[in-house]
Amino acid sequence: MSLAVPMRRLQRGLVPPAASVLQRRFLNIHEYQAQELFTSFGVEVPKNFPAFTVAEAVEMAKKLPGDEVVVKSQVLAGGRGLGHFKENGFQGGVQICAKDKVAEIAEKMLGKTLVTKQTGEEGKPNNTLMLAEKVGIETEKYFSIMMDRGSAGPLMVGCATGGTSIEDVAAATPDAIIKIPVDIMDGITAEQAQTMASKLGFKGAKGEKDAATLITNLYKVFIECDCTTLEINPLAQLSDGRVLVCDAKVNFDDNAEFRHKKIHELRDVTQENPMEVEAKKYDLNYIKLDGSVACMVNGAGLAMSTMDLLSTLGGSPANFLDVGGASTVETMTAAFKIIMSDPGVKAIFVNIFGGIARCDHIAEAVVAGVKAVGGNDAIKPLVIRLEGTNVEKGMEIIKESGVKAFLTNDFTTGAKEAVRLAA
Repeated sequence: MSLAVPMRRLQRGLVPPAASVLQRRFLNIHEYQAQELFTSFGVEVPKNFPAFTVAEAVEMAKKLPGDEVVVKSQVLAGGRGLGHFKENGFQGGVQICAKDKVAEIAEKMLGKTLVTKQTGEEGKPNNTLMLAEKVGIETEKYFSIMMDRGSAGPLMVGCATGGTSIEDVAAATPDAIIKIPVDIMDGITAEQAQTMASKLGFKGAKGEKDAATLITNLYKVFIECDCTTLEINPLAQLSDGRVLVCDAKVNFDDNAEFRHKKIHELRDVTQENPMEVEAKKYDLNYIKLDGSVACMVNGAGLAMSTMDLLSTLGGSPANFLDVGGASTVETMTAAFKIIMSDPGVKAIFVNIFGGIARCDHIAEAVVAGVKAVGGNDAIKPLVIRLEGTNVEKGMEIIKESGVKAFLTNDFTTGAKEAVRLAA
């Protein structure tokens, strides 16, 4: 499990929304894709192949050494090994089996929905398998690199105990966690890589040397591919002394997409919330939450303040939605359609502060958006708060439009009414 706060904790209300929402929005790729990327940087991984059908799984298994293979479901969530498939109850998204059993196992996994501790009960679709060679693991370590505000740069995190929840280890024995900051300008040094390898406890001079080389190459992946997090669990030393990456999670900075078109083309939208996928088409910053008050706000800071105020007043935000400063009829229409498609929404709070984007222009877009989803007969209870540039004209446009809404200039008054309507 990652040291980063999972988005699911935000949705369950275990952390304040405003503090956590910015930890989202990073490209995540499947394990087989990460393994291929690692190989291109000289990082050692077990021999593996992806399979998209049962027949392909059988053929790929034949190419692997040994009598047994590892069959791993490819969903973007942790805890796969302890998960189960919703349709047939089959236990375990990671299986070790004889090659003549691959077809049987693949049939139970492909095209099914895997439920893990990180997916929630809805699960995630498993459309791909990774067939990997079975290796003899002697020891398992944990290793990751992430951007760290405290050290103002990349931070290497390690633990001599891997293959388990690093959060549990950190809570029980915090001294077991190794942290080595790396200067963003100078990059990783041979001494830092060697120190990490030594503290992780790799056996033998060659094992320690190979681990240091692998750590250096993983740092190259992190920097050159604009990663936000690179997590290896386990980083394993085999019984024959080799050091391999046996499981990986890699996130990439969406802001660097223009530099890494091929990596970002790997995005698997089937693993994402369909409403979030639709929102991205219109450059809307949308994150689905579990509450009942939909928020439509211009500006990330105001959006987070809105979510906090709703929570303080006893309500629960159904989403984070920043429509941006250039709200148009098209984007507002898309925003209303996305919000209306969420069955959990009981009320909508449109909270607009007009600055560069004038209130009259936004009001026209809001009116058009409401009408596009069916008008007053279709829209859910609506609260609109307008303040800022041309606010009087904006209010007038909404009043004359016939759109049924609770109108106010006051932030708190609007939030209270939204909470009341959603109760």
